Amino acid sequence: MVIFVMLGSVVTLGLAYYAMQQNLEFFYLPDRVVSGEAPIGKTIRAGGMVVTDSIERSDADLTVRFELGDLEGSTFPVVYAGLLPNLFAEGQGAIVSGTLDEQGLFHADQVLAKHDENYMPPELAELHQPE
Repeated sequence: MVIFVMLGSVVTLGLAYYAMQQNLEFFYLPDRVVSGEAPIGKTIRAGGMVVTDSIERSDADLTVRFELGDLEGSTFPVVYAGLLPNLFAEGQGAIVSGTLDEQGLFHADQVLAKHDENYMPPELAELHQPE
C-alpha cells in the first residue's frame, strides 16, 4: 500500500512539473533579445520602452509594427495584429508575449502597456487631494 501511494505521488508530481514547464514563459529584456539569448520559436515575454517614432500602423488591417528598446540602445522589432491597450504609446513601457523568429522579429500574441507607478484612479485621486 505504501509503495502504491509513493508511486502515485511521484507520477502526480512528475505530471505537474511537466505541465508547468509547458506553460512557463520566460521574461527577456531588449539586450537579451538582441544578443540572441532569447529562444527562437518558443513562447516568451519581453519588455521595454516603445521607441519614439517606431510605431507603424497598417492601412489594411489592425497590424502594428513597433520597436521595443532599453536605455542602453538595444532595440528589437515587434509585429502585432490586434487592438492595442489604451495606455500604449511611444516612450511608454510595454510587455509583449509571443515568439521570436530567425530574423529577430518578435511576433506578439499579446501586448500589455505599463502605466505610471504614480497612477491613481480618479475616485481615489479626489480623496487624496492636498488641502
